Amino acid sequence: MDKISRRKFVSGAAAAAAGSAFFSPLSFGAAENRQSSNAMKIERIEAFPVRYPTVMPFRFLEGPAGTGRPAVLVKITAADGSVGWGESVPVPRWSYETLEAATIAIERYLTPVLLGHDLFDLKGVHDLMDREIAPSFTTGMPITKAGIDMALHDLMGKITGRNLAELWGRKTGDDLVLSWTLQTPSLDEIDPLIDEGLKQGFEHFNVKVAPDPHFDLEMVRKVKKRIPEGFLWADANGQYTLADALWAAPRLADEGVPVLEQPIPISQISGYQRLVRQQALPILVDEGMVSPGQVFEFIKLGCCDGVAMKPSRTGGLVSARRQIEMLESAGLLFLGSGLTDPDVSLAASLILYSAFDLEYPAALNGPQFLGESIITEPFRPEKGRVRVPKGPGLGVTVDEDKLKDLVERSRSE
Repeated sequence: MDKISRRKFVSGAAAAAAGSAFFSPLSFGAAENRQSSNAMKIERIEAFPVRYPTVMPFRFLEGPAGTGRPAVLVKITAADGSVGWGESVPVPRWSYETLEAATIAIERYLTPVLLGHDLFDLKGVHDLMDREIAPSFTTGMPITKAGIDMALHDLMGKITGRNLAELWGRKTGDDLVLSWTLQTPSLDEIDPLIDEGLKQGFEHFNVKVAPDPHFDLEMVRKVKKRIPEGFLWADANGQYTLADALWAAPRLADEGVPVLEQPIPISQISGYQRLVRQQALPILVDEGMVSPGQVFEFIKLGCCDGVAMKPSRTGGLVSARRQIEMLESAGLLFLGSGLTDPDVSLAASLILYSAFDLEYPAALNGPQFLGESIITEPFRPEKGRVRVPKGPGLGVTVDEDKLKDLVERSRSE
């Protein structure tokens, strides 16, 4: 796959003009703009905390609370009995949200204020959620709120008989190209990990780098030797120092890495400006980049070349759509990523990325690391591609018997 060409930054004035279009009141498709007299009310919200078992070790899914992928399935029932499903995917080692906190927030804080609300009024829903769990620097508990946002999108699609992409006035492809995640502290383990990805038909890889840039260069060289034509995406998860990131960026570029994701913590704004001005390779932001307001400010201040999008990180699909549109308007990159998303959350990402014509392999590694599914037709990549769900809403059906079993097993762990 061709190397990403560096995008030209818009000026501050142009960025402001691009951003202004997205700070007006939220606009939705026709199905979402029904008259209040026809409003469909939220009748019930249920939260089901689970831990998906894993099949490969992944440092973000291990810790004092045990291994596995924590998630909260969210079921929203409308007044007419229609049901929509969403999924919150907290990762304590990646963000401050935990499985327990997400469950309590949904049950005790968000559900009471949303019951009886018009489910098609997404702006009103987000306003209520943000009032109850307020923002600080950015949206408060966005991963938790994303589960409710996704469930409402699914419910709107189920009621209207349309896939999410159709609700947005867009179309999707049949499948999406994925990349295989590589993360290891040992160079000796790289080849077996690559072998497994190639065995499963993957041609593109994303690699976890930092904190040691010298180790990272050796690792990247080994990977590029094996997959010289593959897309190799480096993600530091904010673990470099600024000095190391400035040293590593041009050297990673020389080795054929097309982008560097989240090299330093999101709070180091002046550091991002320096990395962008260095122009060694495109700099993407991820952790901590939650709201459209932040994207607007980072564009205006010249702090990034794009965003590694995760709808589960942004508070849901409303925010994610706006951010992608802002990036496209400003001529910046949007790459598709995830939080080792299982099932429902994965479905939302697949539809979003396909509907917005994602150009590069998506780093959606749920199928790589997770060993169980609670939907009737699990996502199973073939030749490095995975199907995009086409049915109404999120296009997936939750098997409630499987979910009940996983809930019970999760409680006993």
